[in-house]
Amino acid sequence: MRRLPPLTELRAFEAAARQLSFKDAAAELGVTPTAVSHQIKLLEQFCGQQLFRRQPRPLALTPAGQQLFPVVRDGFEIFAEALAKVSRGTAGGKLRITATNAFAARWLVPRLPLWRAMHPRVKLDIVGTDAVLDLDSGEADIAIRYARRPPAGLPSVELMRDSFCVVASPKLVGSAATPLRPCDLTRFPLIESEWPAADAAAPRWQQWQKVVGRRYKSMPDVSSLVSISFREELHAIEAAVAGQGIAICSDVLVGPELASGALVAVSRVRLPGYGFYIVHRPLHSRLDSIEAFIKWARSTVSTR
Repeated sequence: MRRLPPLTELRAFEAAARQLSFKDAAAELGVTPTAVSHQIKLLEQFCGQQLFRRQPRPLALTPAGQQLFPVVRDGFEIFAEALAKVSRGTAGGKLRITATNAFAARWLVPRLPLWRAMHPRVKLDIVGTDAVLDLDSGEADIAIRYARRPPAGLPSVELMRDSFCVVASPKLVGSAATPLRPCDLTRFPLIESEWPAADAAAPRWQQWQKVVGRRYKSMPDVSSLVSISFREELHAIEAAVAGQGIAICSDVLVGPELASGALVAVSRVRLPGYGFYIVHRPLHSRLDSIEAFIKWARSTVSTR
């Protein structure tokens, strides 16, 4: 059998590497910072390499520590999951999934009953956030990233792509013939969502006007007529459904409203959208459950 260091030393290293603090690792493990430091020195002697750069502060991993940390971390995750399965006597568990607030609320959550019916033993923990959570540090098991191109550095599967259409509630446009002419938009309030300033091609009214302006010689400056803007895309959608204005929305996110007639497309011009990519760590201990989620999600795309 291969010679391995004591589990105590590996636990101390994993906690300190994850938190980059001997003090926080000691609090987590219920020991003193001195004990953590001693255990890590013993592990460094075993490896014949320094694992932490202690000075200058803050604490940081050396190249050897960076090489060792993901292996130890994933090993502990595999141990924990295997023990949990043994104690439960089942192949169940929980997957933590992060997605944008808008996608989680309008696409993922309505489909969760379908997941529970097919995989009742695997619970999903949904984290709706527009921040990018770190999969390598274990903040989530799966991320559904929204981007122009596949995310770099981790395995990913494109779930689908969206496009952006100009939509309004029939309560707002009434009996007006649709699609509307560009000049007709000036009769209605316009709604806009906030997008990163670095994304010059983001689906704003300014971009829509630029595309439409290639077809019409006389084009009103609709981008200056925005009546209300929202930081959250969800709020812009709700405002459009409530008849508060015309908005540029993802066809994925407003698919149910377009199907039911709660929203109607009022322009033939669409703007290109983004891809929804399912991303995960390559050596994840729950790879079987992750693959089951990917297969399920792709099977439900047709029901969007």
